[in-house]
Amino acid sequence: MAVPISPYLKGNRVSEVSDAAPQEGRRRRRRRRGGRRRNKSSAGPVGEAAPQAQDAKAQEPETPQDRPAKDDSGAQGPHAREGESRPPQGRSRPGRSNDRSRQDKRRSGQKPGKGGAARSKARNRFDHVYGVIDLGTNNCRLLVAEPEGDGFRVIDAFSRIVRLGEGVGQTGRLSDAAMVRAIDALKICADKMRRRRVTSSWSIATQACRLATNGQEFRDRVKRETGIDLEIISPEQEARLAVSGCLPLIDKDVDRAIVFDIGGGSTEMIWLDVSSMPPKIIDWTSLEIGVVTLAEAFGGHDVTLDGYNRMIADVEGRMAAFAEKYAAVDGGADVPLSRIQVLGTSGTVTTLAGIYLGLPRYDRAKVDGLWMKREDVLLISHKLAKMTYEQRVAQPCIGKERGDLVVAGCAILEAISDAWPHEKMRVADRGLREGMLLQLMDDADKAGRSRGSRRNRGHRNRRRRRSGNRNNGNGGTSPQKAEQ
Repeated sequence: MAVPISPYLKGNRVSEVSDAAPQEGRRRRRRRRGGRRRNKSSAGPVGEAAPQAQDAKAQEPETPQDRPAKDDSGAQGPHAREGESRPPQGRSRPGRSNDRSRQDKRRSGQKPGKGGAARSKARNRFDHVYGVIDLGTNNCRLLVAEPEGDGFRVIDAFSRIVRLGEGVGQTGRLSDAAMVRAIDALKICADKMRRRRVTSSWSIATQACRLATNGQEFRDRVKRETGIDLEIISPEQEARLAVSGCLPLIDKDVDRAIVFDIGGGSTEMIWLDVSSMPPKIIDWTSLEIGVVTLAEAFGGHDVTLDGYNRMIADVEGRMAAFAEKYAAVDGGADVPLSRIQVLGTSGTVTTLAGIYLGLPRYDRAKVDGLWMKREDVLLISHKLAKMTYEQRVAQPCIGKERGDLVVAGCAILEAISDAWPHEKMRVADRGLREGMLLQLMDDADKAGRSRGSRRNRGHRNRRRRRSGNRNNGNGGTSPQKAEQ
């Protein structure tokens, strides 16, 4: 049965909202209530100032030194080199008065009215700065964003290859060295979120922590050393988040879409019904193979054509059951190939796109949303499979960190391409983190509506009580006297 993917995620999830997050909203509400009461009587302001946040440093104005330097190269997304971040597209929130004016502008220049409905709208996604961390088998990635319209604007980002899942396929455990690399990267993420004054965050871990017997031990260590509360999400959650982050790139003129996310330790494949909006997930699968685990199984440095073909065969065997139901070739796809879109989101497909464009340095703006012909995808994949490790490393969009993994990614991509031999494929440099941001904002809107509803009920009850007191007081007429 088709399952709608809007709201963006159904399932259990912990959203981390700091204790300091609601303070600004409380201050605004108290100022408004105090102003209204002063107009009615000579009474003073109501309520005391909200307590200061525990982290005093987080309350200090951000200095220019706190902000990351702009990267004029445009290197973003999964290919941002160590220490680099997306160019900030806006300043962090410097203070209360500026916060209020910016929020008002985002609401078409109109300030919230005095009614309860207007106040409930004010307490929504625009009250937060959001941060999301995706700790995968290969990469640690961060996005920090502010809401803008129905979407968001990225104000900071970070990406580092940590290879957390290195050796997990053989030992079943996260190695000490891998955990240290991951924690070092997470400390940088935590510092960036603190500097950007993130008030709503969500940090997830995926396949490496799902497989490792010491995954929970690592999670506890991360909490102790960085303060980040990692959630180990299920493959289904991972698939749904990846789809929700890629929705803007879905073609509305097709009936079905196969969306795939080639990760370090797993590959998610989602079969979508896009004949109507919003799209619905018909089925999904998670293959327990990714670029790290496949390269470890068949070799990543010295790859032969025979080894490359064996990688493809291994992936085809793992996806056989899913392909039998939905593949366009020798499968059960209920629509012709011309009515199916193929959309890939991963470091593999973005790397091939960068090579296809001949970029001297990876540029997300040129890659995200790009259409590539299938023949070009296969041609680049075969060229990379024939190269030596040194030749692959010399490619500007690959480098040393991906030189031993890119061929394994090409093998997974070719296996998927053989099942859905599309004329062209669309490339997405977006997915999991973008889906997480949208989910956090959706949660904030729901929380605001819920608070507004409870507040309105409280106002109505107080008005009824005051009305009853007036009617039964000395200057009023009781219901019994009215009847007489």
